[in-house]
Amino acid sequence: MTSAPAVITLRVNGAEREVHTEPDTSLLTALRNHLGLTGARFGCGLSLCGSCTVLVDGDPVYACDTPVWSVRGRAITTVEGLAGPDRPHAVQRAFIAEQAAQCGYCVSGIVLRAAALLEREPQPDEARVREALDPSLCRCGAHNRMVRAVLRAAEDRDG
Repeated sequence: MTSAPAVITLRVNGAEREVHTEPDTSLLTALRNHLGLTGARFGCGLSLCGSCTVLVDGDPVYACDTPVWSVRGRAITTVEGLAGPDRPHAVQRAFIAEQAAQCGYCVSGIVLRAAALLEREPQPDEARVREALDPSLCRCGAHNRMVRAVLRAAEDRDG
């Protein structure tokens, strides 16, 4: 049973945004279908692949099964809001330099996981990077390049 549509205010990428939807609508649906933010992608719908990952108060969250009511008043960051177009985030720069993305489907979620890790641990070792990225699946086999990119971003956060 779904609840009645409501106006729900979300704080997305630093701005208050209203969505007109049922409170139990997934955050992923609200971001993609109501706000036009398509960086987070639908993968499995079961919080297993990580393609839908966004940051909520700085922590990685699967948006596919997070209801919008649960993130009211919390800071939501999508890959579109990670950095400005003129100055990519250190992780984004490193992913480009290391050619860490292949098809790109999983990359937005992995980039956000990496950014959250570096915010908490500015100088993680390789094992910690692998652990942080583990919840996200990449079917292209680009994980080693992604790990190298995160380590590179840790070295060059101000570059």
